[in-house]
Amino acid sequence: MELELEASLGLASLGAAFLLLVYLLLGRRQTGAARTAFQRRQPGRGHRSARPPADAWSPRLSGFPLHLFVHLANTAFGQLFLMPLMIRINNFTILRYLDISEDPTFTPVVAAEGKIDSSEPRPLSEMLHRLLEVSSHSASSTFRFRGIKEYLNCYRSGEVTPLQVAKNIVAALEDAEKSSPRFRAIVQWDRNEILQMAEASTARYRAKQPLSLLDGIPVCVKEEIKVVPYHHRSGTEYLGAKPEVEDATVTRKLREAGAVIIGASNMHELGTGITGCNPNRFHGTPRNPYKPQHFTGGSSSGSAAAVAAGLCPLAIGTDGGGSVRIPASFCGVVGLKGTFGRISGSGSHPLSYSTVGLGPLCTSVTDAAVAYSVLAGPDPHYPYGLGQPKASLSGILIPDLKGLKCGVDWTFFKACDAEILTVCQKAVGFLESLGASVVDVSLPEVEEIRVAHVVCILSEMRDFLQPDFNNHFQEMNLETRLNLALASQFTALDYIKANRQRSRTMAFLRETFANVHCLLTPGTACPAPRIQDSDLRTGCNDVRTTLRAMRFVQLANFTGIPALVVPVGYTASGLPISLQIMAKWWDEALLFRVGLKLEQFRDVTAKPAIYYDVLG
Repeated sequence: MELELEASLGLASLGAAFLLLVYLLLGRRQTGAARTAFQRRQPGRGHRSARPPADAWSPRLSGFPLHLFVHLANTAFGQLFLMPLMIRINNFTILRYLDISEDPTFTPVVAAEGKIDSSEPRPLSEMLHRLLEVSSHSASSTFRFRGIKEYLNCYRSGEVTPLQVAKNIVAALEDAEKSSPRFRAIVQWDRNEILQMAEASTARYRAKQPLSLLDGIPVCVKEEIKVVPYHHRSGTEYLGAKPEVEDATVTRKLREAGAVIIGASNMHELGTGITGCNPNRFHGTPRNPYKPQHFTGGSSSGSAAAVAAGLCPLAIGTDGGGSVRIPASFCGVVGLKGTFGRISGSGSHPLSYSTVGLGPLCTSVTDAAVAYSVLAGPDPHYPYGLGQPKASLSGILIPDLKGLKCGVDWTFFKACDAEILTVCQKAVGFLESLGASVVDVSLPEVEEIRVAHVVCILSEMRDFLQPDFNNHFQEMNLETRLNLALASQFTALDYIKANRQRSRTMAFLRETFANVHCLLTPGTACPAPRIQDSDLRTGCNDVRTTLRAMRFVQLANFTGIPALVVPVGYTASGLPISLQIMAKWWDEALLFRVGLKLEQFRDVTAKPAIYYDVLG
């Protein structure tokens, strides 16, 4: 079969190469246009006016066309002609024709404002208990997700034990592996490990000595993060040949809090895409619990699917280009990307060290706040968060939003599907009805930010893979190979220029947050895309959908600010829609304050088509 494929690729390559040369000649016009856009920009001044983000051109590829394109991309012809053409067509040369005077910022570490308080966080603990007491669900909803509060109520009353829940989860995982199509949210799990943790938690509740608010709470952890005794694969076939013997910092914190880790969750290979599509032998493609013929989003695909399907109320993901917020939005759950460095990345593969932030995916904003309080904090093994202020939930229970200024760039906000725009505009209006004021802001240079973020994330990913790149290239998915072929076109000057743009954008955000408290956008510009049959065999590459999914999330990754997505409705076909809130560095408490109010906007929570009531 592989010999036939190689022969077909060889014959098809000749015709394809000729056609691509024609496109190359046409593509030169865009380069000339880009050169006329050359502009000298002074530090902190001269931002270009806001304009609607453009959709880049690229056909959706899957099956044999994807095989052919990846084959060409990694030949001499591809590296000399095809990939430079794709770089120009998709506007990745834009930074090359700009003179950016700011010094580069290679990691978006921002000093905490004021003196760091190192005292015991007793007020935080009290605030969490109060938050759980007042948290409630819409009375009009016929369905509601099982959250941490319900688990704790059952455990404390003795109505249900963590061990009983663990047995239900094991049964659900066994059922998910037999389902058609296979669910594939959790790709590594061990029955004895799950039951052992649950037994220990049950004993603590019987002795009335639970360790924390997460004691006995089922949690899954993205495969990018070390979890004993599972393989640290990051969605690949070749990483993590041996089981882990040491937990990542976040995993250790979960264990110390008494959480029951139910396994390693699926992910898009090496975090290189936004769909969650992973056709390799260990993983498979997880299904969206709301619409099983649609993608979950990526790269924290399994984490979002597991929460939406009821396997656990909390999952941990990583977010370098929306990899928590995109799947949370597509699967109708809450997703938090903390401030860069707020949650330790020690023990997680450094796929893109300057853009990634770890964060929880949860059934509610309250659950996200609980998880955040456990996971946030400095870690001596992770230098980026050593100077952070103490985690706080100050002000999150203020009964209204009076005095809150929400910044909205309506030109940018409206660059999404009509259904999403309608729902998100109503959600913004709801926040206004609670006392918030909406302030028009301008987010300039969105195209430069998009390109700079892509340059950073792909360059750093290629650097991470470089030592074993040639040895394992054929074991990677086709989409990964294509993205790495694209990454090979970026130069050291591109990387430096991208980080100059980061300095510029961070300076702009400092000015913006002096006038508004938060920024609002839709979570994604499109709902979860449909899965094609060929995607399950070969994967897919869909640049236009990728751009639309990532449109609103890149700013937070690039600059390190925190961001939260909260479900606010559904499309006519039943796919979830989310609104995103972004705040200044270290101000996650404001995200929770707004998010808690935003949860009141949605009257009904639809029940996913795939759902396991492991608590019931």
